[in-house]
Amino acid sequence: MRVVVQRSKRASVTVNHKMIGKIDSGLVLLVGITHNDTKKDAEYVAEKIANLRIFEDENGKMNRSVKDVCGAILSVSQFTLYGDTRKGRRPSFVEAARPEQAQPLYDFFNEKLREQGLKVETGIFGAMMEVALINDGPVTLIVESPPCSSRSLPS
Repeated sequence: MRVVVQRSKRASVTVNHKMIGKIDSGLVLLVGITHNDTKKDAEYVAEKIANLRIFEDENGKMNRSVKDVCGAILSVSQFTLYGDTRKGRRPSFVEAARPEQAQPLYDFFNEKLREQGLKVETGIFGAMMEVALINDGPVTLIVESPPCSSRSLPS
């Protein structure tokens, strides 16, 4: 599982000219799922993101999580995160999970974020979406689930 995490001042997602998700301060997540991802990966990444200390404290240090600042999440499915551009000029998406596997795991991931006490807005899985955001910082990170052999490591 691969998630691009962007700290934002506000963000929204629109489908067919209709805004379907909107947050104020918080995180925009672009969520990619590959074939061997499991619920354990989704739990790991959700817990990591919910507690990632990337918001500033009163001293200007990144010491607060999205939970600490009562921020929200805008989660958008993004199969292109597993696009392979190493060969040719057209990306290959063979590493991206098929929708019948990816959508339930994406929904499970968002539910795990909600279980952390976070407000989670989403796009529509598989739809063409317009994502608008005001980056804060900018702070952009990539969070990935650990390889199969190290999934039991503590976060």
